[in-house]
Amino acid sequence: MDKVPDSSPEKMDDSELLEMTQQDPVQAKLLKQSLEHLASGLAGDTLKEMAQEVISGRLGLREAANVVAYTEQAVEQSAPLAERWASMSESERAALAAEGRRRLDEEQRQLEDEQRTEAEKRSSAKARHDGRGWSLY
Repeated sequence: MDKVPDSSPEKMDDSELLEMTQQDPVQAKLLKQSLEHLASGLAGDTLKEMAQEVISGRLGLREAANVVAYTEQAVEQSAPLAERWASMSESERAALAAEGRRRLDEEQRQLEDEQRTEAEKRSSAKARHDGRGWSLY
């Protein structure tokens, strides 16, 4: 009997995002959110396609960066942001950087809360079902 290929889409391997962000789970989460925003079409069809390919796992992010059409579109889309940054005063840049740090700090707190909640769930489930205090004899 021939094996039918699995048609269900794979998901992106988050380990690549962690590697690209120097094992920073908060930065990796934000990178993934950025890809999800791009996949919505926010930056045009080309970057939408790229993000969907990466999120689906069909293409790695590093591989996508080597696709000329994707990089050209990314450069084109980022040009207005670079111009805006260049036109900002030092105080505006500092305020934007401070806002970025606040967002990173908030994401870090949320991640720690999620991890703590998961750890508590695992420990309470284990405590109820670990078999200690019960004997057949």
